[in-house]
Amino acid sequence: MSGRILALNTGSTTTKIGYYDSGRKVFEENIFHSLEKLSRYSSVMDQGHMRLVTITEFLLSKGIRLVDIDLVMARSGLVTPMETGVYEITEILEDALRHCTNGVHACNLCGLLACDIAVLVNDARKEAGIPGVCKAYMADPPMADEMLPEAKIGGLPEFPRRALCHALNSRAVVRHYAKGRNKKPEDVTAIVAHIGGGTSVSLHKGGRIIDTNDALGGDGPMSTERAGTVPAFPLIEMCFSGRYTKEEVKRRLVGEGGAVAYFGTNDFKSVVAMADAGDPEVKVFLDGFCLSVAKYIAGLAADVCGQVDVIILTGGIAWNQALMENIGRRVSFIAPVEVYPGGNEMDSLAENGYGVLSGEMEVKYYRPGR
Repeated sequence: MSGRILALNTGSTTTKIGYYDSGRKVFEENIFHSLEKLSRYSSVMDQGHMRLVTITEFLLSKGIRLVDIDLVMARSGLVTPMETGVYEITEILEDALRHCTNGVHACNLCGLLACDIAVLVNDARKEAGIPGVCKAYMADPPMADEMLPEAKIGGLPEFPRRALCHALNSRAVVRHYAKGRNKKPEDVTAIVAHIGGGTSVSLHKGGRIIDTNDALGGDGPMSTERAGTVPAFPLIEMCFSGRYTKEEVKRRLVGEGGAVAYFGTNDFKSVVAMADAGDPEVKVFLDGFCLSVAKYIAGLAADVCGQVDVIILTGGIAWNQALMENIGRRVSFIAPVEVYPGGNEMDSLAENGYGVLSGEMEVKYYRPGR
């Protein structure tokens, strides 16, 4: 692999920066932004200049010159309609990210920062007389919609099912699984459960994600901070009780659900520690947690009549062997179970970037309304 890639992943309170040279990770840093600093901005989308200065100053401290960057890869934002894959961040896509038409999230800022850095790189190269153009890209949007038409049907026409999953890491682990077996990703049918602060389960067939849950919209398994799918009538009663605002109800479902609702913490390691110490209530919760993931995996197998090559468990919680064995016991009747712990988003971004530089990865372009 040749070329030097800067990978960016912006979170609500952090900016992850990775730099790769000829396929080798030179460094990866997770920069934390204090609440005091962030409180100066009314929205995460107003933080662009602050984060841009943070990134460029950090690169300088590492001895990385702007002219040393050949390509910038960004975490994808909340934009539809899109397929999975790598997209050049054109003016049209940049505008969609800026206007946050599908929701305000720190990931929308990431592509804008990548564009700003590419401009700085090209200005620096022009001034130094160095050839080559640096471009900004993003890979595998979380809202990528490749769902089967029948998978989009909800019980009410007003509520079609929507895709929002950990597409970047999920597609990466399918590629890695396929590569280890001398197969192409499009020749593998896999169900991937990304299990972390949020949990998404996605079905991969023919190189596309043909079914998944809306991991930010109250659909799917429970997770550390999310309630997942809940019974509708009790939810209606909560909404009309007068005790909660609209935003408070949303937070109960996404942010204050799951382990947070039961035990007041989003530290899953501490929840597991309580179970290991013998707390029976926590043990039952963890069994229910594993069951909720397993049920969704089994449900997606119906899309392909059970013809699944592999079930892959990934994400931060996949480091817990006991929980993965619990889930694996429940779904191994469908297909073999493989565990790929962690997220590896930065390496996945770099992998896509090198695919662009080598010409092996097709570059796509965002077209609104398609």
